[in-house]
Amino acid sequence: MAMVCLSDFEAYAKKYLPKIAWDFFAAGADDCSTRDENILAYKRIHFRPRMLRDVSMMDIRTKLLGTEISFPVGIAPTGFHQLAWPDGEKSTARAAKAMNTCYIASTYSTCTLEEISAAAPGGLHWFQLYIHRNRAVSQQLVQRAEALGFQGLVLTADLPYSGKRRDDIRNGFCLPPHMKLKNLEGAFEVCKMSPLDPSVTWNDIYWLQSLTHLPIIIKGILTKEDAELAVRHGVQGIIVSNHGGRQLDGGPATIDALVEVVEAVQGKVEVYLDGGIRKGSDVLKALALGAKCVFIGRPALWGLAYKGEEGLQDVLRILRDEFCLSMALAGCASVSEIGRHLVQFSKL
Repeated sequence: MAMVCLSDFEAYAKKYLPKIAWDFFAAGADDCSTRDENILAYKRIHFRPRMLRDVSMMDIRTKLLGTEISFPVGIAPTGFHQLAWPDGEKSTARAAKAMNTCYIASTYSTCTLEEISAAAPGGLHWFQLYIHRNRAVSQQLVQRAEALGFQGLVLTADLPYSGKRRDDIRNGFCLPPHMKLKNLEGAFEVCKMSPLDPSVTWNDIYWLQSLTHLPIIIKGILTKEDAELAVRHGVQGIIVSNHGGRQLDGGPATIDALVEVVEAVQGKVEVYLDGGIRKGSDVLKALALGAKCVFIGRPALWGLAYKGEEGLQDVLRILRDEFCLSMALAGCASVSEIGRHLVQFSKL
């Protein structure tokens, strides 16, 4: 079967992954309204393409906090990659390095930070942190990541408690016995009480800054109020995210929240987005509305499920080529030419 677009990988993953794994990756909170809205919202944004613009030479490179990547799509932090492919996050890291882009490794990885780092030496890796009730566990993770050469610390802000994901409850979701949360071994049991600290506040960003020289990127921001607070507390980046629609159902699609966040930060920090990216044209829409880069979550897992590192490279390659084509057809020869003038919201 020819793998032509991301939905081909989705169909493959749904067919061949064990049901419990597919349901875990696919789950949204409650009615899954926000999960689905993340995708639907792109259909309400239309291009205003420009013609006769000389798109014979295309430049799709961009920079994340000063580090160049080959195109503006990175891999968002998601947990439990071994549910999709035996080599898990090691394959993810290798694919990201091969495509010269950023991989954000999750606290909930099924490979250690050391294994991820060794699998793709010199790759651009950021580390996603959940703050643990036992702060010493979080401190150790941050310091391990920095020592291993990770280049950014991504604090997830939208998970004081886990959202209600009905299929996971019905399935009694638990990691298989042979899989471990390698970075937290001994810190807690996966199926017992949540180890996450629901008392985290903005002041904890100062605590993180005291532990590390790494730039801090905050993930899970959806409003101008929180975007302004993020800037005030000295973060270097914001990922506009609703956790793939897995947390509060009924919140905005990320592409809809993006405009408000971009306007609020006034260029003081870089703004990224995840959620709902399924085509190269979605990437172009996000950049036109002010995102510096987007990150993919579920599509990366579908690529792994298809053929590990190779499958994920295929997913990234398809998005890269579709993005480049959409840019050219819209009249942009380089990422610097993309702007708000390129899109309009459809009138309902």
